[in-house]
Amino acid sequence: MNASSSHGRDHSRRSILKSLGLAGAGIGSVPLLGACGVGTGTGTSSTTAGSAADEVSGAFDWKKASGTTINVLQTPHPYQQSFQPLLGEFTELTGIEVKPELVPEADYFTRLNTELQGQGGNYDVFMTGAYFIWTYGPPGWMEDLGPWIQNESATNGDYDFEDIYEGLRKATQWDFTTGSPIGTGGQWALPWGFETNVIAYNKRLFDERGVQPAETFDELVQLATDLTDRSSGRYGIAFRGSKSWATIHPGYMTQYTREGAKDYTSSGGELTAAMNSPEAVAFTQKWADLAKNAGPANWTSYEYPDCTRDLGNGSAAMVFDADSATYPQNQPGASAEAGNLAWHPGPAGPDGSYATNLWTWSWGMNSASKKKLAAWLFMQWATGKEAMNKAVQQGAFADPVRQSVFNDSFVQTLDTFPGYQETFEKVIDSTTIQFTPQQAFFQTTEDWATSLQNIYNGADAQSEMDALADRSTTAVNQGG
Repeated sequence: MNASSSHGRDHSRRSILKSLGLAGAGIGSVPLLGACGVGTGTGTSSTTAGSAADEVSGAFDWKKASGTTINVLQTPHPYQQSFQPLLGEFTELTGIEVKPELVPEADYFTRLNTELQGQGGNYDVFMTGAYFIWTYGPPGWMEDLGPWIQNESATNGDYDFEDIYEGLRKATQWDFTTGSPIGTGGQWALPWGFETNVIAYNKRLFDERGVQPAETFDELVQLATDLTDRSSGRYGIAFRGSKSWATIHPGYMTQYTREGAKDYTSSGGELTAAMNSPEAVAFTQKWADLAKNAGPANWTSYEYPDCTRDLGNGSAAMVFDADSATYPQNQPGASAEAGNLAWHPGPAGPDGSYATNLWTWSWGMNSASKKKLAAWLFMQWATGKEAMNKAVQQGAFADPVRQSVFNDSFVQTLDTFPGYQETFEKVIDSTTIQFTPQQAFFQTTEDWATSLQNIYNGADAQSEMDALADRSTTAVNQGG
């Protein structure tokens, strides 16, 4: 992804809570769809009776829905831009016309939320992130794709769903039961592009200083502090700090998990927040101290593009964030430090863990669509090997969700990206969503980011995390 589009995408993430009616909200303003008692709609698992996929029979044929027009809701993004030139090939293959509607990223989730809630079926397919399954799935707004994948009459025999990395497949599955992990229940989306959260660093600076990337979290704290030179405008490490759920999910949640901390424990169908465990509190205090001592001066307003910008202009020695966010900064001419960047998995946990949190842009099908076969043919084409290889060759598609595509087309783009492939291969088997799925996700993670800022500003970490845990336990189990 390029710098301008990554800035836009981050803006959309900052707008998510607002678009769901949660911005600046307390527990009382959570939409009804966040409560336990919402209906499960048209299907909560691949075993649900009555899928439209069951109506498709006979030999597979790309032309089965020829003459159909589908409406696709998207937001401008490098993935979308990489596929746009290929839409004509899809129409030629299938006889299906695709009418994409692009909604500015700041407004995208507001529009998507309205469209799905209205159940008018105006859009057949839409871009979504895995966390949104936890909001849009329980009311029945999303089609379970499991029966479509399993039906050989509807799915090309070469589709090879298991070529998509396992952590991504699991990240887009859930049974909507409180306490159940991801990887259970229906398949609510098809992963399309994703990012692991690792460290990118200024190799030129590291070589000049004769230092190597840190292998433990304590070593990272010391290294970032040593590389900080306020007088020259350089600091050791960038990561997000604004009051947004997006502050919690990349570097913080990755290292939090590696250090042995959990967000919730489950018992008897209820969740208990664990952000106040000894491991969680100790790590969070260190993270806040790291931001204060070796982060940007205005860390509490820092977002995704601020971090990558500072890596690219040489202000930040390291960034702990999405690999596909830092990838563009090393492209020739993209930044002052282009050609000087390298990648590292980041510190392992005390037990050697490289657990890594992810974000994935995915394709979902509107359960209210009247053109589900055509929608499904589009979705499997867009996430298939041939189209994805071509999209990667456009030069802006990082990271592809398919192992075969990563090893083929994408690896060929990494000649001047030291450590990128090695880092990816080190963490991919441990990369998935590290959060416990729950319907109050956006509310509770924004609250978590606020608590992190409070600790940064001097609040007692144990007291702050105790209060956060109490509020979060109430939020995730409310309703009934």
